[in-house]
Amino acid sequence: MMRDRLILAVVSTLLEEVALVVIVIWGLPQLGIHIPLPGLIAMMVAWGVASVIIFRTGSRALRKKPVLGLPEMIDSKAKAVSLLDPNGMVKIKGELWEAVSISGRIDTGEEVIVVGQDALKLVVRKRGPDDLKRTEYT
Repeated sequence: MMRDRLILAVVSTLLEEVALVVIVIWGLPQLGIHIPLPGLIAMMVAWGVASVIIFRTGSRALRKKPVLGLPEMIDSKAKAVSLLDPNGMVKIKGELWEAVSISGRIDTGEEVIVVGQDALKLVVRKRGPDDLKRTEYT
């Protein structure tokens, strides 16, 4: 898969370079704009460097594992951004999630612990002194 992306990136960059040459040599002179050969070469080099940087950055992003997933959030701390009575919203690691409280009403701004999931909702409880122990939700 990575090799296929590399081949596609090289081919598309070459096609873009050809289009650049055609525009500079044929299209712009028709509009009365003349770019000298060193200018064309500089544009082609800059375009090639930009393409390599974009490919490397994109590849790195595609290889990166997602930061959050429902199973990884169990035992994580979150903050209530709306009243949970029992349903509401919490913010966990910069993301907003729907949540349901199993410990009654939780006010906005209170810290909670994720103890499970119910479909795409997080199941949370108020943060307490026993938060070092893993809590299971069934």
